[in-house]
Amino acid sequence: MDIKGEKFVSWLDAKKIIMERERQAELGYEQKNALEHLRKFCKLTEKKYKVMLEELRKIEKLKDRHIINILNFLPETLEELRVLFQNERVVLSDEDKKKIISVVKENK
Repeated sequence: MDIKGEKFVSWLDAKKIIMERERQAELGYEQKNALEHLRKFCKLTEKKYKVMLEELRKIEKLKDRHIINILNFLPETLEELRVLFQNERVVLSDEDKKKIISVVKENK
């Protein structure tokens, strides 16, 4: 198998992809487990996802992978946000951090 590219996808997108494949054919063991996990932990609706995505894209320092992590884990405190960014080389201002937390809390 050749890897042609890499793309970050949210849990919501992954859930939609696997559910579509489930309609077309029987899922493998790993795919069934992944879908079960996503049904349990993916809490965003499509509408909330789009609203949050647009708001988070306004924060210039955030890359796509950062936004996807925020949308997946929905941090509600500065400590939870700090954990998401602890291995990243991005420095967010206090204002940006508060904006992220605010966007999550308003749309969760």
